[in-house]
Amino acid sequence: MNIKKILLSRKSKIAVWGTGYIGLSSMVYFAGKGVICKGYDIDKYKVRMINEGKLTIPELKDWFNIDIKELSKKSFLSATSKFQDIISVDYKVHLIAIPTEKNGKPYFDILFDVLKKISILIKKKTKPIIIIESTLTPKFTNKFILPYLKKLGVEDDDYILGIAPRRDWFVANTKTIENLDRVVGAKNSSEGKLIKSILSIVCKKLHVASTYSVSEMVKSIENAYRHMEITLANQLSLAYKDYNMREVLSLVGTKWNIGTYFPGFGTGGYCIPLSSQYVLREVKDKKKLTLLRETIKTDNEINILIAKSIIRKKFKSVAVLGLSYKGNLKVDVLSPTIPFVEYLHKKKVKVDLFDPFYSKKEIKDKTGLNSLKYPKDLINYDCIVISVDHDFFKKNFNKTKNYLTNCKFILDNMGTWKNYEIPKNINYKISGEKNWI
Repeated sequence: MNIKKILLSRKSKIAVWGTGYIGLSSMVYFAGKGVICKGYDIDKYKVRMINEGKLTIPELKDWFNIDIKELSKKSFLSATSKFQDIISVDYKVHLIAIPTEKNGKPYFDILFDVLKKISILIKKKTKPIIIIESTLTPKFTNKFILPYLKKLGVEDDDYILGIAPRRDWFVANTKTIENLDRVVGAKNSSEGKLIKSILSIVCKKLHVASTYSVSEMVKSIENAYRHMEITLANQLSLAYKDYNMREVLSLVGTKWNIGTYFPGFGTGGYCIPLSSQYVLREVKDKKKLTLLRETIKTDNEINILIAKSIIRKKFKSVAVLGLSYKGNLKVDVLSPTIPFVEYLHKKKVKVDLFDPFYSKKEIKDKTGLNSLKYPKDLINYDCIVISVDHDFFKKNFNKTKNYLTNCKFILDNMGTWKNYEIPKNINYKISGEKNWI
């Protein structure tokens, strides 16, 4: 079966379960190559926007060199909130791109619900190809997915399953699903090659792993590596407070085989904070992975240590700029800013927050804090913490500096304002610099 040709000739279609970043981007890239894609989502707003040829995630505009509206007009791109629309023989390939995290822990209820719905199609004596793009914990497919499908009355030979977690996550608009390496796992090499042929429509660099478990483990370990490197930077900064660790680490990074990570508020997002947990989850003797255990501990503590350092300086009021865990995104999953501001608030510090991507209500709901008016309200704070390097804060600095007259201290997590002239009366520190905490 040459499924690639079938999809490109539009004799079959791709169903995409979940239209968040992963699902939507998969749909757009496949549709851009001439494959008919329909997304399923319970969020009717997302469905309506996609059907109107509009982006539900505006930040993706810079990533896509594709006219979304045109794809929608030509019916290459559409969405539905009725799963029955894609439980059809017309949809041979099913991409699953749903969250597998909730409140900082692995969460798979949505995944099992999707598999249950797809099993209806399997029972119609079709043989769908299921590709899971979401991140799974090591051994998850063998321990949970396969037994669950069997419990539903589905045998192994009734479907083809591929585990192909995505690596691209707003890294840079030059690093996308198209040009980043990607690992694919399947039951055997022939099914692995089949999954590879489908993904090769949009992905240029694909590697077929020997088993499901290998591809699951690869995803968890690659992020656990980053988790440890970031945390080591924080530990070094805490241990050697009298050094500018940013300078030290930038020079360390001049060695050809060392990547550079800098100290900061800790990790956030869907992948990195959870990956070390994923790797540890299946290990019987967790003492064998002391590095990962310490990584998790330090990462969970760093934002509280920073908050305590702010309290020790006895500032009357703190303005925090940024809620997202990453610059230029509206994603606050496991954002280190949240426990940081919650701790300050708990200790009766006057703290307010601003993020250009979030409304006043959203900030209140997520943090319990009031939203300050930017930049005018900054005049009321003697301490400013820039937690995220949104371009917005760079573009508006010249306006902002006029309202820094009462500010005594700025802690800049990412060095957002490092290239601007900070008033001389302000103690300006970037995370990782000498005595920053």
